[in-house]
Amino acid sequence: MQRFISASRFLIIIPSLGSFIAATALLVYGAVEIVQLIGQTLEAEVSSKGAKTLALAFIEIVDLFLLGIVLYIIALGLYELFVDDKLPLPAWLSIHNLDDLKNKLTGVVILVMGVLFLGQVVTWDGERDLLRYGGAIALVITALTYFLSQRSKK
Repeated sequence: MQRFISASRFLIIIPSLGSFIAATALLVYGAVEIVQLIGQTLEAEVSSKGAKTLALAFIEIVDLFLLGIVLYIIALGLYELFVDDKLPLPAWLSIHNLDDLKNKLTGVVILVMGVLFLGQVVTWDGERDLLRYGGAIALVITALTYFLSQRSKK
C-alpha cells in the first residue's frame, strides 16, 4: 500500500503537462498575434487614434504572455514539488514547497491585475467609473501584498 501511495505522486504529471501545454498554446498564440499586429500596423495609416489602438493591442498581448507565464510556473512548480525536485532551474524559479509556488503565483497575479488596469486606462472613454475598478484592484493587490509579506516573515 505504501508503494502505491508513494507512486501516486506521478498523477501530478497530468495537471503539470496540461498546464505546460496550455502555457505553450498561449505563448505561441501571443507570438502569432504580434506578427499579425505588426503586419497590420505596417499597412495602416498613422494617426493618434491608431497609436492608442496599437498600444492597447500590445498591452493585451502582454497580458496573454503573462497568463502563459503563470501556467508555465504552475507546470514547473507542480512537477518540481511532486515528481522531481532536481530540475535545473534558475534560483529565482526554484520551488521547494507549496508556499514558494503560491508566492511566485501571487506575484504574477499582481502583475496581471496591473496590466489589466492599464488596459482599462488606455481605453477609457470618460464614461466608465475607473475609480471603483482601480480601487477594487488596489484592494486586491494590497491584500495579496500583505499575504506575501506575512509569508516572508515566517
